[in-house]
Amino acid sequence: MTSSGTAVKIRYFAGARAAAGVTDEDLVLDAAEPTVALVVSAIGQRHGDRLGKVLAASSFLLDGVAVRDTSTRVPAGAQLDVLPPFAGG
Repeated sequence: MTSSGTAVKIRYFAGARAAAGVTDEDLVLDAAEPTVALVVSAIGQRHGDRLGKVLAASSFLLDGVAVRDTSTRVPAGAQLDVLPPFAGG
């Protein structure tokens, strides 16, 4: 944890990238060890309704591991990947 909060790297893929308007970003949260839900809420507030709609249907990877429960704690320096539903066959 830094003196100003917990730093988390967010990476956006496909439709989430288009909705956020960035490929990735660093986010600093006031919470000592935020949950995935708190991080998702913060990026939704930062980028607005367009990303919020994508987030509602997305899945997440925390340091490369699928998140099954959004109450999972996010340690400082973690990376959260936002994966919207993908089409394909």
